[in-house]
Amino acid sequence: MPGLSFCLPMRMILGDSWKQPKKANQTGHFLWVGSDSWGSKISPVLHQEVVADGAVTILPKRMSVRGFDRYFVSRTLDNNRRNIWFAEFWEDNFHCKLSRHALRKGSGIKKCTNHERIGKDSSYEQEGKVQFVIDAVYSMAHALHNMHKQLCPGKVGLCSKMDPINGTMLLKFIRNVNFTGIAGNPVLFNENGDAPGRYDIYQYQMKNNTTEYKVIGQWTDQLHLNMQAMQWPGVSGQVPASICSQPCRPGERKKIVKGIPCCWHCERCDGYQYQADRFTCKMCPFNLRPNENHTGCRPIPIVKLEWSSPWAVIPVFIAILGILATLFVVVTFIRYNDTPIVKASGRELSYVLLTGIFLCYATTFLMISTPDVGICSLRRIFLGLGMSISYAALLTKTNRIYRIFEQGKKSVSAPRFISPASQLVITFSLISVQLIGVCIWFGVDPSQAIIDYEDQRTANPEFSRGVLKCDISDLSLICLLGYSMLLMVTCTVYAIKTRGVPETFNEAKPIGFTMYTTCIVWLAFIPIFFGTSQSTEKMYIQTTTLTISVSLSASVSLGMLYMPKVYIVLFHPEQNVPKRKRSLKAVVTAATMSNKFTQKGSFRPNGEAKSELCESLETQSLASKQTYISYSNHAI
Repeated sequence: MPGLSFCLPMRMILGDSWKQPKKANQTGHFLWVGSDSWGSKISPVLHQEVVADGAVTILPKRMSVRGFDRYFVSRTLDNNRRNIWFAEFWEDNFHCKLSRHALRKGSGIKKCTNHERIGKDSSYEQEGKVQFVIDAVYSMAHALHNMHKQLCPGKVGLCSKMDPINGTMLLKFIRNVNFTGIAGNPVLFNENGDAPGRYDIYQYQMKNNTTEYKVIGQWTDQLHLNMQAMQWPGVSGQVPASICSQPCRPGERKKIVKGIPCCWHCERCDGYQYQADRFTCKMCPFNLRPNENHTGCRPIPIVKLEWSSPWAVIPVFIAILGILATLFVVVTFIRYNDTPIVKASGRELSYVLLTGIFLCYATTFLMISTPDVGICSLRRIFLGLGMSISYAALLTKTNRIYRIFEQGKKSVSAPRFISPASQLVITFSLISVQLIGVCIWFGVDPSQAIIDYEDQRTANPEFSRGVLKCDISDLSLICLLGYSMLLMVTCTVYAIKTRGVPETFNEAKPIGFTMYTTCIVWLAFIPIFFGTSQSTEKMYIQTTTLTISVSLSASVSLGMLYMPKVYIVLFHPEQNVPKRKRSLKAVVTAATMSNKFTQKGSFRPNGEAKSELCESLETQSLASKQTYISYSNHAI
């Protein structure tokens, strides 16, 4: 489709302006539009006729003033001395020199004789703007006349009000003139100071290697165009689209080119913007995104963790296995509730600990369920409760073992609060702290399900999603699990302190290994959970990481503390037999003697200590075994 090139002053199309279409092999592609500076002149298109073919130009309507022709052709050097430029015009018009000294030999220029006549000895054509110059002079004369009549009525010459003349006032009189011009047309001006436009419209046409400016229309208050008289360049000869800018596509706004209201640039409404009107792009509301062509907004899809998602399948599978294993241990303990192994493990705290392990596994199902007020409330309660129950029971156990052996170093009296009832009271007191904290949280900030549009608000709106989740922030989660972590760390400290307990006190070392492994699990959890806070998969990764970490913690406790006991109960019943009972005093005494042997050997020389330690090891093993069994029976 041919383009349009606007050519205002004539000099713009001279020189290199014509060469560019030729170099680009775009002859016939551009349709040139020229102002009255081009008009119907030959000079602008000289030697560029092919490129200029089809150009449309305008020229003000004009008439030849015959009186000016008679006056101008009668001018000679003798009767026009007042015009200081007339002598220069004379030399140029007749190709002669007035001064003999200006002549050069061989130049072919003759001396002017003053007998030359305009129109006879040279070509002459009246300049097209003569009538406008005459009308301009008359406009000034009429304005001065009207100004004089108003300011100096009845007075000849200038009065004091017009000496000097006020230019602003004179301009008002000029704009108010209204008279018939030299060509018979009315001369007047509008509010902008412009005269009525009257133009002839020309097209530069080439036919059979001959060129001409052909009148194709005119403008007098409105456009009159003879389309049949026009011809269009190019092979097709079709009428080109007369537009400055193509219409904008849907989702694009118009940015008007400064100073040219009919021309614009089309700008895409990008990102989360939509096209509000032809000239404006606006942002969609926070819960909406633009449609495909950005002409409106549509709801952002809501996502949640689905049960069929791989991020949910693995945690659920682990939780189901854990629950089955926990129930199996509980059933086994109930079935063999009165056997020595079950009694020695502390039945009351064991059932409490198994309850906590079961809740840890069950938490997985709450974390994956569709969030609502009920689910979010249960998450707040049970996410930290299961771990609090587990670690409170373990802490109570390790604390009891630690106090027994610490007391044995000082005296043979039994420590306080080591009975099963006392242990349960301590355990439930520790658990109640977690419950009280959750109750306070409910009072300050009731739970609710929210849709978070920020987590998955991507640069491309097509991939933006709203996340349905509970209103539990990362900080709230830290506070929720913080108490459980404190119990875990405290339990680990006690496990380290009781690491020197003889091996036959088989309750201490498994607890120690359990806490060491649990600490490693949660140390790995922290960077994974908080390191993905900026990821678009944050919801999936953090939920999966949290549920697996909780399940692994429960699995470590279940596997290290109860699976060996279940194995002995089911597959080695010969080891599950009662031992000789001893009093609590004997238990403490045996523990004390065991520690003294160990300490005594550490202060002897190597030679002396070796034999004594060998003897003490046998005594220690026997005493420790008797101590553990007797203590367990006493506790029961």
